[in-house]
Amino acid sequence: MGWPISHSRSPLIHNYWIEKYGVADALYERLAVEPEKLAGVLENFGKLSYVGGNVTVPHKEAVFALLADVDATARRLKAVNTIVTTPSGLQGRNTDGYGFIANLRERSRHWRPENGPAVMVGAGGAARAIAAVLEESGVPELRIVNRTITRADTLIGDLGLQRAISYDWDHLDRALEGAALLVQTTSLGMTGMAPLDLKLDALPISALVTDIVYTPLITPLLAAARARGNDIVDGLGMLLHQAVPGFEAWFGVRPEVTPELRALVLADMGIAEEEPGCC
Repeated sequence: MGWPISHSRSPLIHNYWIEKYGVADALYERLAVEPEKLAGVLENFGKLSYVGGNVTVPHKEAVFALLADVDATARRLKAVNTIVTTPSGLQGRNTDGYGFIANLRERSRHWRPENGPAVMVGAGGAARAIAAVLEESGVPELRIVNRTITRADTLIGDLGLQRAISYDWDHLDRALEGAALLVQTTSLGMTGMAPLDLKLDALPISALVTDIVYTPLITPLLAAARARGNDIVDGLGMLLHQAVPGFEAWFGVRPEVTPELRALVLADMGIAEEEPGCC
């Protein structure tokens, strides 16, 4: 469910798994829901025989507010991206952080949370799930860089982060010093958006660089990082992995994120094969 929703590639992912695992009488489809109609759709969710669904912008926070039953992660983030129909009603969950960290673990040979500080650029909606999962995974220090430092401070306070420090844009170099991971969480660099003006001079060559944007697959930031010798991880895997827990909850089968699935989504994006440079 989203508004708009035509861009979503989630049907491609879940219907691939439905066919692969032989789930009978199942179909995953897009549901365009205007914000003012969201409450009514949720009220009729069970009557429409949905076993669950996903929620994307701009509905994640609104669904959280409308559901009485949410898991601990969704409660902490105040956002829902997955709905599961249970005998007692609808339960909201959030798998965005899981998808992010699973992508790093799959695509990087060298990065581990304990390697050193992580730097996160941005303090918007996507940043909340990433900040929470990075601290939970054991990153020794999380440095949040945002053009408006008060927004970074608000994120730290809202999530109760214990090992996070905020930096304004003028002190980006200081934040990058000694970092083991750089995460770009804004929409800058996405196709049709302004580029991200981020100089990497102070970032160690040993650091891993990842961008949650996946259109284009290799963003200008990832291209610049790769050119200077950093390992990179693109953002497509976050989309693929965040879908795993929902599918398992709905159908009782834990699906795999395979090269075949990745190639299917890349082809749908008009990319014949993955660009080299992953770590």
